[in-house]
Amino acid sequence: MASVSDELTALAAEAYVYGYPLVTDLSMVEACLTKGFGAVPAAPSNRFAHATELVGPSAPFVSINNDTIYSIAQVDLSAGPMVMHVPDTAGAYYVLQFVDAWTNNFAYVGRRATGTGESEWLIVPPGWAGRAPEGVAGVIEAPTAVVSVVGRFACDGPDDLPRVQALQKDLTLTPLHVSPASGLPETDPGIPEELLFFERMRGWMADFPPSVADQDHQDRFQPLGLLEEGPSPYGPGADPALVRDLTAGPAAGKARLEEALTSPQGKESGEPGAWAMNLHLFDHNLDHLGVGTLVSPEWRIADREKSYLVRAVAARAGLWGNHGYEAVYAHTFTDSDGRPLDGSPAYVLRFDQPPPVDAFWSLTMYETPDYHLVDNPADRYSIGDRTRGLVHGDDGSLTIHLQHDRPADPTEAANWLPTPREDSGP
Repeated sequence: MASVSDELTALAAEAYVYGYPLVTDLSMVEACLTKGFGAVPAAPSNRFAHATELVGPSAPFVSINNDTIYSIAQVDLSAGPMVMHVPDTAGAYYVLQFVDAWTNNFAYVGRRATGTGESEWLIVPPGWAGRAPEGVAGVIEAPTAVVSVVGRFACDGPDDLPRVQALQKDLTLTPLHVSPASGLPETDPGIPEELLFFERMRGWMADFPPSVADQDHQDRFQPLGLLEEGPSPYGPGADPALVRDLTAGPAAGKARLEEALTSPQGKESGEPGAWAMNLHLFDHNLDHLGVGTLVSPEWRIADREKSYLVRAVAARAGLWGNHGYEAVYAHTFTDSDGRPLDGSPAYVLRFDQPPPVDAFWSLTMYETPDYHLVDNPADRYSIGDRTRGLVHGDDGSLTIHLQHDRPADPTEAANWLPTPREDSGP
């Protein structure tokens, strides 16, 4: 029979998986407000921050793409609704993805979802019952008082930057009523580092509660002190037994998360080097699906408890990634012989025909285990249909060369994606 301590440690592991997306998301929100990331500068709440170039390895963001220019806003609705103005992109691809504090994608504005014409949208806080002003295209209801708007504008390279930058200038947020926002709650500075995750989880769960069904689930974490109000139970004088369990629990939670992360669908096929293409990694939002989302059962995970692990995996490997109906992400960790991808060998990837897509496709190199872009002297981090100078075969095929050193053959060099010399998986 398991001891009470063992049971609490197991519960702490479960709580870690459950709360990982919330803590990861709001930690990134804090970084965007204070430091920015990569090419996206810091900006206060309710203001878009715009990248002025395609991102590179200086952006410490999981699975970031190198194909679009980012415009990101951290929207604080504690003071009331915001009006978002969207420019006319004249048919060019863009998407504005709305993500709540729990990493749920709850709305989309963009070419697929709402078209490319000029428009205005009203973003409202949870429970808002006001009247929308005339002229807005629709109301976007936020599940939490703080949400992220992640904008991506397709960019065909440096020469296309002026067009994108002009669009960025016309992407704005204006408060419906001028009033100061609350901002993110501060964490008690006296909390030990090993308990900081759970303290952030405790405070942020209270300030940004999930759906009612999820609240019922998180009631099980009461013995861990995660539902306590007022002074932190993790500060000086904390129960040593509780500290022990909370310190041991995350290790098991992390192991569970990493095991799920490194068991892609492609491995189940039995084919070495198979590509995993999980169309449903971001289907964990079961309760708040608004403008531009698809609400059919196909795009919602049937098992709520299973959705918590999926949500954590998505936050770990692709924070702020899109639903499969907006963008598809395929990945592989092994070569055709089943060996883990390593930056030392030279690899060849052949497409009989280029991938059939509506907007664009690309192949991007990431290092593991952090899924960041890989620095290289060629300053090339992805290759795809908009890469200038690609050489196709006479039969329409495309062969991409993945290796550390630049190929000597000019044709191979044109189709070259640099890899790191040390171990790393694209």
